[in-house]
Amino acid sequence: MPIFVMLSTIGPDGFHKLNTRPDRLHEVNDEVEALGVTILHQYALLGQYDFLNIIDAPDDVTVAKLATRLAARGTMKTTTIKAIDVDEYIAALAADPDPL
Repeated sequence: MPIFVMLSTIGPDGFHKLNTRPDRLHEVNDEVEALGVTILHQYALLGQYDFLNIIDAPDDVTVAKLATRLAARGTMKTTTIKAIDVDEYIAALAADPDPL
C-alpha cells in the first residue's frame, strides 16, 4: 500500500483537549485506523508542525477522506505528502533511460 507523511497542526481547542486528556491521542489513532489507514510511526514535533505521522493507506482517496474527517473536527489542520520508497524510485529511473 502507498505510504504517506501527514503533518498536523493543532489549534487551541485541540491542545486544551490533549492537555486535559492525553489518552485522546490514542483514541484518535484508533479512529484513523478504523478508516483503513495504518499508522506506522508517530512523532510529536517542536516547530511549525505539532505531529508527524507516517501512514500506510490503500489509496489517495482514503487519505483525502481521512484528512477531511480530521479537519472537520475543527481542532487540527493537516498537510499530507505521498512518499515513494527510494528503492522503487531508483528502479523506475533505471528502467527508463534518460531520453534527453
